[in-house]
Amino acid sequence: MRHLLRMAAHSGRTNMHARNLAIVWAPNLLRSRDIEASGFNGTAAFMEVRVQSIVVEFILTHVEQLFGDAPLPGRDTAGTPG
Repeated sequence: MRHLLRMAAHSGRTNMHARNLAIVWAPNLLRSRDIEASGFNGTAAFMEVRVQSIVVEFILTHVEQLFGDAPLPGRDTAGTPG
């Protein structure tokens, strides 16, 4: 998550802000056996992936609160502007 947070810090150049990163990474980070086992397709699969991406976006936008020691974007590990 910290790596994705660092990537999101460059969203001005890459357009890969937390929402886009969540859409791309959610299916891998929160893999759903239900989708794989039942062969979900269409609307059901889309809704499942949508929920996954919302969860990953929430985690990315709250990394510091959830994990405690992750620096904010634009700051080095000592907490000073970088």
